[in-house]
Amino acid sequence: MKTTAIAAFAVTAALAWPLAAELEIKDTEGKHLDVVSGEKVLVRYMYEHDTSSKERHHETYKPYLHVFDAEGKKPITKGAGGLYTHHRGIFLGWNRLEFAGKNFDRWHMAGGDIVHQKFLNKSAGGNLASIVSFTQWHDNEGKPLMDEERSMRIQQPSGGPARLVIDFQSVLAAKYGDIFLKGDPEHAGIQYRPADAIDRKKLKYIFPKEGTNVKKERDLPWIAETYVLGGQVHSVVQMNHPDNPKGTRHSAYRDYGRFGSFFEKEIKRDSALKVRYSFVIFDGELPTREEIQKRWQAYADEK
Repeated sequence: MKTTAIAAFAVTAALAWPLAAELEIKDTEGKHLDVVSGEKVLVRYMYEHDTSSKERHHETYKPYLHVFDAEGKKPITKGAGGLYTHHRGIFLGWNRLEFAGKNFDRWHMAGGDIVHQKFLNKSAGGNLASIVSFTQWHDNEGKPLMDEERSMRIQQPSGGPARLVIDFQSVLAAKYGDIFLKGDPEHAGIQYRPADAIDRKKLKYIFPKEGTNVKKERDLPWIAETYVLGGQVHSVVQMNHPDNPKGTRHSAYRDYGRFGSFFEKEIKRDSALKVRYSFVIFDGELPTREEIQKRWQAYADEK
C-alpha cells in the first residue's frame, strides 16, 4: 500500500459499528470495480472512459460510485440517462471551476471529462475494502487541469441498523496552476443521487433538528433522506467531517432525491485540498436523530 494521506486514511478505524462480513474486490478491468460480500455486490465503482462513440463517451465521461440493494443485484443509485443524466451515484463536481483565467463546467461535464488513470490501492481484508482511484480533471482540450486521489472505504456493519458504510475522501491537487472551485448548492459539491424510479411522493429529508430550513443553514454535521424504490424503503445519511471547508451549504429538497453538500474553495498551485464525507446506508427507515448524531460524533472524532 502506498504511503500517502489517502492510503493511511484507508486503514484507519471506522464508525463504531461491529463488522462481520468477508469482503472481496472484483475488478472488470477497464470497466468497473465491485466490492462484494459473498455473491452480493455492495458497491460498483464505474471508472470506464470510452470515447469510441458519442454515446459511449456520454456514458463514461466521469467516474462515480453505484450503491446496490440488499440482495446485491441492482443499483439503488442512478447511472447515465434519465432525469439529469450527469447525476450519477455518489459523485463530485463543480459547475464553475476556474483555471488559467477560464471557467470549466465539471458538473454537467460540458466540454471535458474527469478520467480515471489508475488505481493506487485495491484491497480487501476481513470486513474492510479500500479503493483509491487516481483521476485527472481535464480542460476542454483533454489536458489535465487538476489531479485527484479519490478514496472509498467500504464496510458492511453487523449488529446495528446500518447495512453499509461508505467513507469517501478526495484530495484535490492543483498541480498545474491555481484552482478555484465555485458554483452553487444545486450544481456543485459531493452528491448522492437515488435511482430515477423513486416514488417522489414518499421522499423525505431529515436534518439534525426538526423544522430546519436547510437553505439557510451552513456546516450541518449531517443530512439524510429516505426514499422508496420498487416498493422498498432505503435511507441514506451523508456525514460532513468537521475538517471540511467551512461555509458548506447543503442541497436536500429536490423531489427526485439528489442531495449533498457544497463549498467554494481556492486551491493554490502545488497545494491540495482534502475533503471527507461518510455515507451510511440503511434498509428501511432511519434511526433516531439522537442515534445518528452519536454516529456522526464517532466519525468526527476520527483523525
